[in-house]
Order: sequence, then structure tokens, then C-alpha cells
Amino acid sequence: MPGLRLSPTVARLSAAAAGLVLPAAAWAQDAAAAAAPVPVPDKGDTTWMLISSVLVLLMIVPGLGLFYGGLVRAKNMLSVLMQVTMIAAIAIIVWVAFGYSLAFTAGGGANSFIGGFSKAFLAGVTPASTVETFSKGVVIPELTFIIFQMTFAAITPALIIGAFAERIKFSAVLLFSTLWLILVYLPVAHMVWFWGGPSAYSDPAGLIYSFGAIDFAGGTVVHINAGVAGLVGAYMVGKRVGYGRDMMAPHSLTLTLVGAGLLWVGWFGFNAGSNLESNGYAALAMINTFVATAAAMISWSVVEAIARGKASLLGAVSGAVAGLVVITPAAGFAGPMGAIVMGLIVSPVCYFFVSTVKNRFGYDDTADVFGVHGIGGILGALLTGVFVNPALGGAGIVDYSTADFAATYLGTGTQLLAQAKGVLVTVLWSGIGSAILYKIVDLVVGLRVSTESEREGLDLSSHGEAAYHS
Repeated sequence: MPGLRLSPTVARLSAAAAGLVLPAAAWAQDAAAAAAPVPVPDKGDTTWMLISSVLVLLMIVPGLGLFYGGLVRAKNMLSVLMQVTMIAAIAIIVWVAFGYSLAFTAGGGANSFIGGFSKAFLAGVTPASTVETFSKGVVIPELTFIIFQMTFAAITPALIIGAFAERIKFSAVLLFSTLWLILVYLPVAHMVWFWGGPSAYSDPAGLIYSFGAIDFAGGTVVHINAGVAGLVGAYMVGKRVGYGRDMMAPHSLTLTLVGAGLLWVGWFGFNAGSNLESNGYAALAMINTFVATAAAMISWSVVEAIARGKASLLGAVSGAVAGLVVITPAAGFAGPMGAIVMGLIVSPVCYFFVSTVKNRFGYDDTADVFGVHGIGGILGALLTGVFVNPALGGAGIVDYSTADFAATYLGTGTQLLAQAKGVLVTVLWSGIGSAILYKIVDLVVGLRVSTESEREGLDLSSHGEAAYHS
């Protein structure tokens, strides 16, 4: 994702306005630049980005709420819907207040890890201000970019709550999500996505971006980040009362399928929108989101049929989400055949984690946030380094130092190392940061509801309402 920079022309004019004397060569360059047309946003690009933003919102409300809600017991359905909805609302306000500024502006001496406050409360943002896309001289309205990235900030902390659904305090969810968004999500987003843009590609970038790691739509920022936080939360919040003894089957796989379908539809905005332009690479991201998801659904069902003797709807939708997750970092980099292979690979790996590893280590990850989002995100980030290779049908990586922005690929080993470094930093930042924040929240408001409240169900005990009435 491009960061924000003043163009060279604006910078020189600003210096002149301040009374500074610039060399004649600089004035000559400025005159030439002034004669060049100022980039104007394309209405097609703008329209696509606004639609993509709405699609990502659809993923959250009602998509994610219904997906998670169907997976819990009936007495906790409403609580999950409430948690997802309120997290999104809080994230939206935090984002426009200072989140956007911390993620997508230069941070001075701390720029490797976090941005600054120059755009706090959207200072200087107007309907006329623009940001550059991945093409030199191509821009979109800055407000459009802010809106699109706002939806990413809204869904990521909401993903976490599936790991400890049915036993956490509502106040703890809100406090943790707010702190996590500020102290974990924003730094990771800055580290992965902040750079100077095509016109200032050599400017200081975020730490993970500077590794050469690539993440098209959030494999690290969203899925590894949320998955690791979910795993830590499952351990620190603890198991549900009766876990491993009582029946805790999903109460409505019908609603889970509806939620999964909305997630899939919204994910086209998530992935294809991350191209920032409505062109062939957006189409590449979209077809990859189709085929990787389909391949992962088939793969999960086959593995489940072999292991259990029957393929289930729960397995099919789990495979769909795993496919969506694995292709996210590679959506605009891999070719369609590579995307299919990624989908086929991810499901057996995630199935192993949700069916074997979780039982072996005994953590209660209610909706398998770590097993699907965390593991799928890690696998996707690593495989992106493989399938971006043009020899495997990938798009290659743009070299902005060349006159024609030619695609390049430094080799599987080099790119895999960069990807692995990005994964490692994300896992450590999210894991350590989340553990500290859970502890703080536990000390301030407590993490868990009482045993009596948990047995009654969070719908009534926490909200005084019921999702269903007999």
C-alpha cells in the first residue's frame, strides 16, 4: 500500500514560499514539472475502490458476525454479533482520529515501526487531496484510500474474538480490541505497507517492507496478526466451562454458510481492491480469489472424507475461509494456476492444526482462528514468495528503479527469506504485544465472565437479550 508524500513539485514550491533560495537547476526542474499535467483521479478507479470498501464492510457486518455466530451455541449468538459490530464501530473512530496517520505517514526516527501524527484527525485531508497508487503518476482521492484501509482496521480485531467466544466479558473485548488496534495492528500495518510510492520508492519504508517482503492484501497485517493474537487469547482467557466434556457443536451451520458466503463476496473487495486501480491486476486478484477458495474447499472435503469417512459442511466452509486467507498475500502476485495449488495445499495443513494440534496442546480456540487464519496466513505469506515467480505463472515484483518499472524476481531463496523475516516479525510483535495487553485488560476489568454467567449464556448475562425466543 502506498504511503503519503508531497510531490517534488509541491515540496519545491513550499520551500520557495518559505523564502528559501534554490539552485537554478531546481527551478528549471520545477518549471518543467509545472508544465506537466497534475494527475487527476480516474473515476473508474475511484468507483471501484469505493465499492471495494463497501464489500469489506459486508464481510464484517453481517458476514463475520453470522459466520462466528453460527459456530457458537444458541445462547451466545447475539453476544458474538454484538462484539463484532461494536469492534468495527470503535475501529472506525480510532482510524480517522489517528490510526490512519500512524499507519500511513512518515514516523521520523521511529519510521521503521510506526508513523507520525501529521494526519491526525485527518489534518490536511480534503476531497481534492490524493495518494499515488502502484503506478507512477496514477492517483486516487485520499479519502477513498482512507475509507478502504479503515475497513481493514475494522475487521482485523473482530477476527480475534472467535478464538475465545462464549466466555469473555464484553468490556474486556472492547478494551482489548481498542488497545490491540493501536499498539499491535497499526505498527504492523505500517511496517508492512508504508513506503514512498512509485515516485519516491527510495524513501524510508516500514521495517517489513524494507526486507523486500510482499503482502498484497493482508496475509501478515490481517491474518497472521489476528491468528496469533487469537491463539494467545485462547490460552490466557482459558477454556470454556465443560470444554471436552459437554456438547459444544455449532448451533446453526446454515447461518455459518450464509456468513461464509458473505465473506467470500466481500473478499473480492478485500483482495482485488488492494490493487488500488481497476485494471488487469485487479482482475488477477479477483480470479485468484475465486479459484484458490474453490480449490481449498475441495481439498478440505477430500481430506475430511479420507480422515473421517464423511465430508461435512463445516469442513467445506472452513476450507473456503482457509483458501481466502492463503491467497490474500498473493492475490495480485500469483498466477491462477499457482493460486489453485495454494488452495490445494492450505486445507490439509489447516485441517491438521484444527483436528490434531489443537487437541494435542489442549487450547480452546472456539472458531479455529489460529488454525485457519494464523496458519493459513503464515503458509500464504511463505508461498507468495514462491508463486510470484514468473516461471510459475506469477506476476513478478515491480522494480521501481527501472525506467519502465519492469517486473523482476530475485529467486525463490531470496524471496522466501524476505517473506520468512516478515512472518517472524509479525508473529513476535502480535504474540508478545497481545500477551501484554490481555494481562493489562485482565488486571483492569477481568477477562472472563463468571461461571454462572457463562452457563446461562452471554446473550442474557451480558446483554439482557436473546437471539432466539421459543
